[in-house]
Amino acid sequence: MRITLASLAVTLGVALSAQAPPATLFEGARLIPGDERPPIEDGAFVVQDGRITAVGPRNTVTAPAGATRVDLTGRTVMPALVNVHVHIGYEGYSTWRASNHTPANVVDHLQRSAYYGTAATTSVGTSPLEQMLQVQASQRAGKTPPAARLLFMPGFAPPNGGPDAVLRVATNELKVVNEVTTAAAARAAVQRLADRGVRHVKAWFDDRRGSYPKLSTDTYLAIVDEAHRRGLTMHTHAIELADQKIVVKAGTDVLVHMVQREPLDDEYLALVREKRPYWATVIGLGDPTEVCRPDPFFEQALPPSVVTTIRATVERRPLAPSCGPPSATAADRERQMAINFPQMLKAGARVVLATDTGIQPGHTFGSGEHVEMARWVQLGMSPAEAIVAATSRPATLMGQTDLGTLAAGKRASFLVLDANPLDDIRNTRRIADVYLDGRKLDRAALRAQFSRER
Repeated sequence: MRITLASLAVTLGVALSAQAPPATLFEGARLIPGDERPPIEDGAFVVQDGRITAVGPRNTVTAPAGATRVDLTGRTVMPALVNVHVHIGYEGYSTWRASNHTPANVVDHLQRSAYYGTAATTSVGTSPLEQMLQVQASQRAGKTPPAARLLFMPGFAPPNGGPDAVLRVATNELKVVNEVTTAAAARAAVQRLADRGVRHVKAWFDDRRGSYPKLSTDTYLAIVDEAHRRGLTMHTHAIELADQKIVVKAGTDVLVHMVQREPLDDEYLALVREKRPYWATVIGLGDPTEVCRPDPFFEQALPPSVVTTIRATVERRPLAPSCGPPSATAADRERQMAINFPQMLKAGARVVLATDTGIQPGHTFGSGEHVEMARWVQLGMSPAEAIVAATSRPATLMGQTDLGTLAAGKRASFLVLDANPLDDIRNTRRIADVYLDGRKLDRAALRAQFSRER
């Protein structure tokens, strides 16, 4: 599925419709603001120059002179999604290689994210710094096709630690992880990154159940301390209860993963209540149900041969080959998550949308966001809470203050849905249209491009 950045710009330069008129009034839809405000039934909002200029009940919003009117009666509008945790670039949907990590493949992944309604997505710890800066600059200059906004952060681990086995060979080849073994080296690396304008960093604090080297606690604490001294946000991968206690106590801003295989104790829940970390759950990474059965939502953005390969692969975890029944270990994981998830919510962990896409066949860019939201609701979160956790809250965390809500002054990046996700969170998949910066994405053109056999 290789394609050059130049050819993307030519062939998909029409992925958005023609330039938006001076003003557009969208009226008649149910509006879900994306924050704590209640939905607006029969709402309206005005978009001009890529931003929302007015929003409210239809009888309170006046269309500017000459505005185009778009009737959305019977539909629901919500903000586009913001994803705080993916691994951009390496995936070829059935292969993971360093050679896949080109600007063109990065943009392809960002376009797939946008196709499914994501306005910004964050590559965490595994992407080459200079390449990411290049793609960001190209996006700002309007030199790339319409796509989700690229966010990224460098990562820290000891030598031969860090990313899982799928990515570690490729990341070692590209030397993208900051390998540190002392507090002094960790502080120096954080300082260098801060000087380059990096605003977020990630650390892996995990030995993969004894199979990987692990950061020393002193080195990890130095990363957190220096990041906070420099005004950087700290994201930490930790999966064991003892490790999560250390990183939450240390003040990590974002806790990545949940404790899935052991019960939480009172000491840990007290720490969560005190610190209230953002929480990137990435539960959907281990959920096979979305790709093990025919599903047009998942299949529509991939060539049929790739869908067949994904279903047949033996790499997908934790299932047996060919989408067989879950193992006893997987069943135990589900039972423990059903207990731990609501406990974390009650303790005040602030859930944010994070998918870990880019490392597992079938858990694909864009569609994975909708899987994650459905898992939250399955485990006890309300649909309204899930939408906040997927829109305004991750936008705030990542400093994307122009995204995440339907409000005057925000970028007009939103989804038009054919059904109400407050009734059923899976209705976020009933996408009629996606708008980025006030312009409608040509999803039909993108779908044709994505599904073409190569």
